[in-house]
Amino acid sequence: EPVEAGGADSGDARAADEAAFWDPIVRERIRKTYLYFAGDIALIGAAAVAASRTRLMGVLARVSPLAFGIGCLVASTGCYYLIVSTPYENTIPKHAAWALFSGIWGVFLAPMSALGGPLLTRALLYTGAVVSGLTLTAASAPSEKFLYWAGPLAVGLGVVCVSSLGSVFLGPASALGAGLYSVSMYGGLVLFGGFMLYDTQKIIRDAETKPHFDPINASMGIYMDAINIFIRIAMIMASNQSKRK
Repeated sequence: EPVEAGGADSGDARAADEAAFWDPIVRERIRKTYLYFAGDIALIGAAAVAASRTRLMGVLARVSPLAFGIGCLVASTGCYYLIVSTPYENTIPKHAAWALFSGIWGVFLAPMSALGGPLLTRALLYTGAVVSGLTLTAASAPSEKFLYWAGPLAVGLGVVCVSSLGSVFLGPASALGAGLYSVSMYGGLVLFGGFMLYDTQKIIRDAETKPHFDPINASMGIYMDAINIFIRIAMIMASNQSKRK
């Protein structure tokens, strides 16, 4: 049977208040999810540093950035579906796919090293503050408030994806391309902030109600939210920095 958090009304109770009544199984599920999230971040950081020091990766990213980006995205998408379709009990294949997924994203982000260590460090700190703040907000809000955002977030994701593709093909030099780029960056930052709220409450709900809980699958949403927030903060900071020069 699903594990229930006892003693709290699910409609109006805040997740943070419900935490005092969580079954130990629920607590363990959530703890494991955030441990995998932390592991995701560590793996992607290590992979990005390693890839940035590899001359071949730098050449590929400079010679054909579009092909490089599409290749990484296709590979990570295939790896993602491998992760979510592999049972958690199938330990070695599951964890191998999880590590490979983070490695691919590390390679994808490696060219951002050109922005400079100080800027990326600040972007990482800002991302940590944003993600922590949004997580606390989701935990202190009514327990299913942000789960109703699924529809609007899906529409927003479509708009941001189209804007991102349009800005790639049109280029930022044109007025339309610059406008689409702004939607992709600033709109995407707001969008993935909303996804972080949604995914945080989804983790809590699933930990409370699912008879079979997979902490790796559960961590994937907040992991991708954090990565997209980091990318946009770094790119916005780089753009603002170049304008001041």
